[in-house]
Amino acid sequence: MQITPRINIELENRDGIFFITLTLNGTLTHEDYTILVPMIENSVKLVENPKLNMLLDAREFTGWEAKAAWDDFKFGMEFKEIFSKIAIVGTKTWQEYLAKMGNWFIHGEVKFFDNLEEAKKWNNS
Repeated sequence: MQITPRINIELENRDGIFFITLTLNGTLTHEDYTILVPMIENSVKLVENPKLNMLLDAREFTGWEAKAAWDDFKFGMEFKEIFSKIAIVGTKTWQEYLAKMGNWFIHGEVKFFDNLEEAKKWNNS
């Protein structure tokens, strides 16, 4: 499903484990999060003890508007206990640093990749 020109989301539920693939392009806005967060909330709230594996394809991602960066932080804090794995695919050093910082906040594992296929393999294992 295409949310905005900046986000493409794929969501799959396999026996209570949600596999979310987000492809991010350009700069995310607060409006992007007003659509994205309720979509994920509505998907997982019906499952007892849901687990999320997320793949972020950030190769074309350039960052956030200020309010959107705050939205992203709040989203991570709200869902931090249900993330099992987050694979971030990127091309920039700052994206790799963000992945490392994500491990401080997320209960699951956050790992940076520069190869999409390797990230998919790890995220689905």
